[in-house]
Amino acid sequence: MAQTKATGFAERNLAMLVDFYELTMANGYFENGRANQIVYFDMFFRKIPNGGGFAIMAGVEQLVRYLENLKFDEEDIQFLREKKLFSEGFLKFLRDFKFSCDVWAIPEGTPIFPFEPVLTVRGPIVQAQLIETMLLLTINHQSLIATKANRMVRAAQGREVIEFGSRRAHGYDAAVYGARAAYIGGCRATSCTIAGREFGIPVMGTMAHSWVQLFDSELEAFRTYAREYPHNCLLLVDTYNTLKTGIPNAIRVFNEEILPRGARPVGIRIDSGDITYLSKKARKMLDEAGFPDCKITASNALDEYIIREMILHGAQVDNFGVGERLITAASDPVFGGVYKLAAVERNGEIIPRIKVSDNVSKITNPCFKKPWRLFDRETGKAIADVITLRDEIIDDIKPYVIFDPDHIWKRKTVENFIARELQVQLFSGGRRVCQLPDIHSIRSYCEQQVNTLWDEVLRFENPHKYYVDLSQPLWDEKQRLLSENSI
Repeated sequence: MAQTKATGFAERNLAMLVDFYELTMANGYFENGRANQIVYFDMFFRKIPNGGGFAIMAGVEQLVRYLENLKFDEEDIQFLREKKLFSEGFLKFLRDFKFSCDVWAIPEGTPIFPFEPVLTVRGPIVQAQLIETMLLLTINHQSLIATKANRMVRAAQGREVIEFGSRRAHGYDAAVYGARAAYIGGCRATSCTIAGREFGIPVMGTMAHSWVQLFDSELEAFRTYAREYPHNCLLLVDTYNTLKTGIPNAIRVFNEEILPRGARPVGIRIDSGDITYLSKKARKMLDEAGFPDCKITASNALDEYIIREMILHGAQVDNFGVGERLITAASDPVFGGVYKLAAVERNGEIIPRIKVSDNVSKITNPCFKKPWRLFDRETGKAIADVITLRDEIIDDIKPYVIFDPDHIWKRKTVENFIARELQVQLFSGGRRVCQLPDIHSIRSYCEQQVNTLWDEVLRFENPHKYYVDLSQPLWDEKQRLLSENSI
């Protein structure tokens, strides 16, 4: 297996990719003697894209690489000095900056749910605050694309999905890391060559319409390509007329150029028209010509809904090439992860903090916490997630009572289950303590973990709500803080 490597992308100094208020706050903390106060932050999200039943965690490796390389150089310091807002003491602090936080995160490829801490940071306030923007954009972007990709892969019902979206991505980083996230979510390959080089993702691609148009005839274009790539011949058949010329010319070239070279054709691609109808006709023509093994690939602004409809109506498509609607998550292009203070340390004591709002969904869960997932011991299916105080242990030898934190009369006693902590530690005192799995292991893990969810949670429309509950001690602490902060 190809291993993910630290690359030019990962080695860039991105310390200044911060919202400016993170720097003004950091300077204020420093000048008021609070720079080294220990705090606890959680990242969580409030809403699953597309009204789905779950999201997919992604982007952890890139966050690790960023934190490992976090430093401010002289160009950064000079830029900030010119703003005339920051003290020289603070600028020296940044020049000598060394990351020293503890970080925990849910592993990439894991299904995640609203309001649970997918990532927790403990460390000096200045450091914990300065990483907010990069932390959020890294996890938000890749989790969004991995989630969208997984929806498309599930819609394809076992047919391969290939990521084709680089040219529609919102910038080159979005293309590269979007391809990575799409692979984690279940895509078979990508057309983004640099993503293949950087991460070991399989790359695929054959020809565009321009290849066919360049030659004096479609037949000549197909024949030339087949001679060049007899063992990897997939022909784009819709440049002129799919059924009248494209497929007949492809079949002729398969017989005259591919078979004599001891090869078999890989397939054809249809990129326009009524692809469901055309694929049925194409399948019949290819089968009758002696090419039942010739695959049909469909592309052209596909998403999970179109793929599902095509299959429902009998499309004879073996592979789907998905581009713009995947790489931009077009139907719901924001993953609303947030980063909130949950506790502070004073004289070694952890003191919880809560954000209160008239908007109930914006009330935070306080305290230093950890999320758990409970699995049915017989079926292996996920029952619910539970957020506990950090020092709590869920003993899965004994019955355990879970309850809806918003409707506490809804209670259930869980028995015969396995409790698993979801977060793993990435950094201890600023030193990386985790191993980074290769991308293929992450992809396999994602598939396995999605399969632990009930079919009702996997539905696209009106999925069953998967419960994320609070332990009784955490719920009690939250209610205490709400009472103290009520007006």
